[in-house]
Amino acid sequence: MFKHILLPTDGSPLATRGAKAGIRLAKALGARVTALYVAAPFMPPVYSDAASMYMPTATLRDYEKAAKAQGAKALGAVERDAAAAGVRCSTVQVTEPQAWQGILKVARAKKCDAIAMASHGRGGLGGLILGSATARVLAHSKIPVLVIR
Repeated sequence: MFKHILLPTDGSPLATRGAKAGIRLAKALGARVTALYVAAPFMPPVYSDAASMYMPTATLRDYEKAAKAQGAKALGAVERDAAAAGVRCSTVQVTEPQAWQGILKVARAKKCDAIAMASHGRGGLGGLILGSATARVLAHSKIPVLVIR
């Protein structure tokens, strides 16, 4: 059925639960997985002329270092879970303003045939206001998306 499953993660407990479900599916199907971490691009702080005190800010280099470390931590957890399950796993870390766009771009580039990801399951006004990377992936994906709640 599926041969290559994309597992997006941000390192949160919910995303980890989604990745574990994706790994179980991959094991059952004899598929491989690609774990993905999407970092937001650096946005320098903007101060008005009326700012009365100096506030140190992170530089681009500091931000990239922190994002890379967070991504490595999140992806490392998925790699360990996949190795424990005996599932082949590769990792990708990208920078993209919208996580859902990064997910779909990597799915296409890596020729994945499914995406397994978690969702908070917010509905109604909460889902409308907060938006959802999962909802956007579902709306725009051309390949099957397994949503774990």
